[in-house]
Amino acid sequence: MRAVTIALMSEVNQELAARFDQMSKVLEILDENRFRVASYARAARALEALGDDLARIGPDEKALVKIDGIGKGLAALIAEYLRDGRMADYDQLMASIPPGLPALLEIQGLGPKTIALLWKQAGIESVEDLKKKLANDSLADLPGLGSKKLENLRKSLTFAQTAGQRFRINQAMAMAQWAIQELCDKAEGIKRIEYAGSLRRGRETIGDVDLIVACGDEHRGGISEAFRSLEPVTEVLGSGDTKTSVRMGSGIQVDLRLVRPEQFGAALLYFTGSKEHNVKLRERAIRRGMSLNEYGLADRDDPEKLIASEDEPSIYKALQVRWIPPELREGRDEIERAEKGELPELVTVKDIRAELHAHTQASDGRMGLRDLAMLAIDLGYHTLAITDHSRSQVQAHGLDEARLLRHVEAIRSLASELEGQIQLLAGSEVDILADGKLDYPNSLLKQLDIVVASPHAALGQDSKMATSRLLKAIANPYVTILGHPTGRLLTRREGMNPDMRAVLKEAAQRGIAVEINASPWRLDLRDHHARMAIEMGVPLAINTDAHDSNDLDNLYYGVQTARRAGAGKTHVINCLDRKELAKWLASTRA
Repeated sequence: MRAVTIALMSEVNQELAARFDQMSKVLEILDENRFRVASYARAARALEALGDDLARIGPDEKALVKIDGIGKGLAALIAEYLRDGRMADYDQLMASIPPGLPALLEIQGLGPKTIALLWKQAGIESVEDLKKKLANDSLADLPGLGSKKLENLRKSLTFAQTAGQRFRINQAMAMAQWAIQELCDKAEGIKRIEYAGSLRRGRETIGDVDLIVACGDEHRGGISEAFRSLEPVTEVLGSGDTKTSVRMGSGIQVDLRLVRPEQFGAALLYFTGSKEHNVKLRERAIRRGMSLNEYGLADRDDPEKLIASEDEPSIYKALQVRWIPPELREGRDEIERAEKGELPELVTVKDIRAELHAHTQASDGRMGLRDLAMLAIDLGYHTLAITDHSRSQVQAHGLDEARLLRHVEAIRSLASELEGQIQLLAGSEVDILADGKLDYPNSLLKQLDIVVASPHAALGQDSKMATSRLLKAIANPYVTILGHPTGRLLTRREGMNPDMRAVLKEAAQRGIAVEINASPWRLDLRDHHARMAIEMGVPLAINTDAHDSNDLDNLYYGVQTARRAGAGKTHVINCLDRKELAKWLASTRA
């Protein structure tokens, strides 16, 4: 089985993808040629999915046009940026609109067309302008902006302002992995290097990135200089003998801490946190006549006498407790459970044997059916569920009933051809409509092997309505998995706030699974809801919701969320073998 790697995106790739995405949206605001809009949007997606670092490819237009989705014109723009650090077309386009207008694109519920309306008919040119106008209902007279829409915009604006400057885990991971590789290539004397902090604990959003480096004292200056000289660094926030903090072009802060090799384990433990976990460990050390800090575990009466410091397991062992995985270090009950030997063997990426939520070109995916199936075989999966969007997802090219039936026929034809290599399931990601009904009639749903029921619209419903909506969907006898139940988008959209205990109770009674959607935009179920699901006996499904080949690598983030919930293999249906999974699927319709 091929190991699933973490998909990384370099700082240059991120910047160019963001620029092309912004250009497509600004052109849409200006009501420009839709083909240009689509071209820039396609380029943004291509660069987000690109495994190679554009900085390493360089301004070679012949090499750039070989990237899927990048034509000659786009290659020339990319080459210009790689060569000159700027893109004239981008600068001209951004100069054609008020400077505060692009920030409105970050507000959930404000698409390019609505922003154009607000700008041209209400004179709104910034987030601050919008905030002032939303203080009353003066915008209600604009087409499509009734009182309900305005109230949703107020909620979205409040959420955007309170979310703070945090980054999705995949953004932080890409930066951490890239910086580690760059430092290893450019600096001498690095003995060990790892990322720490909330990133190592698998939190869904990250405030800043912590890097811990073990080195000799003689190499500190060179390593710090190499770190400060990294190309994306835009600001050095502080630099000393053992710590340097910088701000990258993406806005993320990265802190580098230099320690001696014999201190590495203690520093990694301390800076991984959480604060609450560290406090409990220090209290445990004190009760045993020891002291614990970032330099090591020492005899309290003789601080120079180190007991353990070089690696984490030796520190935990000296504290008479088994090593605790970083994902569980949140200061809950993990130390007590570890002391009693009650910590589970947490699920790993290698334990996942099936992908149960994936899209093809039949709806809004970028891979053909056969290509997706062959990739799943390459990953060592025994089962792949094809779950393209249902008809209500018009923007995602959702399938009407006739198209779905033809798609099911194509899936089953390929399944017959690939028998013995992989089991293909014909399914659908079916919209849960605002009233809780599903997007297809039961007469059609019963012809599918698997149904992932997910909410995509009307996500501003109050908690009572959202709960009722999900409960009604779960009650449908053909639903197999409840997909991303809140519909949130991290750092962008709060999503629904249903009574998850009631939802999970109903799921347990029906015997269906609830999804941890591994997309770093979603990670929905949240970790604490996943823990609740485990406690209530609800099976978890860790799915990537793949739309492109690289999306399958997002599995890592879904597994991290499951690990934070304390999930082991037995809690996750994707870990079942082929026969066990088939038996479980059949049980959901019994």
